[in-house]
Amino acid sequence: MKRPLQVYLDETELRRLDTWARARGWTKSEAVRAALGALMRDPEGDPVMALSGSVQGLPRDLSERFDAALTETFVAESAPAYGRRQRRSRAVRR
Repeated sequence: MKRPLQVYLDETELRRLDTWARARGWTKSEAVRAALGALMRDPEGDPVMALSGSVQGLPRDLSERFDAALTETFVAESAPAYGRRQRRSRAVRR
């Protein structure tokens, strides 16, 4: 059963909450529930958080520059060559 909660926000906080919720297609109540859930998450019970720090040898600033690190390690396949396709020779029946 859901129960009401009254929270007082200043104009800036309310505007930021409204913008954040609208960008996700949520109501302000849904946004507050999501934020509270994220703040109160138990890292011990979260399997993803339990993996945090388990890989040795990664750069200390990896979370801050993840996109750059991914770009440095990404190897793209070469594109196929453009041009005419070779015709297959037809088998000639005699």
